[in-house]
Amino acid sequence: MTKNRVVIVGGGFGGLEATKRLASAPVRITLIDRRNHHLFQPLLYQVATAGLNPADIAHPIRAILRSQDNVEVLLGEVVDIDTSDDEVVVDDGSRIGFDHLVLAAGARHAYFGHPEWELHAPGLKSVEDALEIRRRVLSAFETAERSGDADERRAALTFVVVGAGPTGVELAGAIAEIATHTLARDFRRIDPTTAKVVLVEGLDRVLSTLDPRLSAQAEQQLTGLGVDVLTETTVTGVDERGVDIADQGGTGRIDAQTVLWGAGVAASPLARSLAVELDPAGRIPVDGSLA
Repeated sequence: MTKNRVVIVGGGFGGLEATKRLASAPVRITLIDRRNHHLFQPLLYQVATAGLNPADIAHPIRAILRSQDNVEVLLGEVVDIDTSDDEVVVDDGSRIGFDHLVLAAGARHAYFGHPEWELHAPGLKSVEDALEIRRRVLSAFETAERSGDADERRAALTFVVVGAGPTGVELAGAIAEIATHTLARDFRRIDPTTAKVVLVEGLDRVLSTLDPRLSAQAEQQLTGLGVDVLTETTVTGVDERGVDIADQGGTGRIDAQTVLWGAGVAASPLARSLAVELDPAGRIPVDGSLA
């Protein structure tokens, strides 16, 4: 009897959990991911702010599933889903058939119709993103140290984080701690503790998906670290010199060398390959059994 073929796209939390739950099932699983490691994303901000190394939060997928005999792990990126032939199309042109398909491809950055902002405001979804943010944050202090212009130095020591969800809150707090503790005594011409960290959020509180009491506590902790929290404030423009903002009082400008993005996510574009209705974030609506 031929075993059912299950293709799982994505080796993140969802994909790995689905794979493990099928360990005793009479199926043949193919797990496909564009990277050969599983990433513990909740700690990415620690890599981005030099608190951890990438190897501390990444582990080979093959090693994780080594003892599960009904799994084959393939390195590749699924670029399309052929629903007529029940096949996924991989970036090298190969096709892999399935009887059941699990899409766990994760999310990507959402710039609300302004993809050009990503060049100046990187998000945090991968090790590569984290290392780029680390480079930008540390380089900003070096720029300030070498600059003899007061305005340039002020902009170099200003960090804007857009979006007060978990990623934005963690980044803003970590950058503030770097400035006030980690780097406080490492420079001669500048005082890192004078760095300004601004967290911009369009809604009326940080961590809006949590209980309001937890949001209030988080904001209190952020302000205690010296972070300027701007709620009910939207970003209307991003360039290499900073961000344009708008609130109930009007419009404004924050000059900053470093702008980081944590404001929104969108589902993997793979979902568009399926003949199903998607929500505004590109996600597939499901019921309680994920069907």
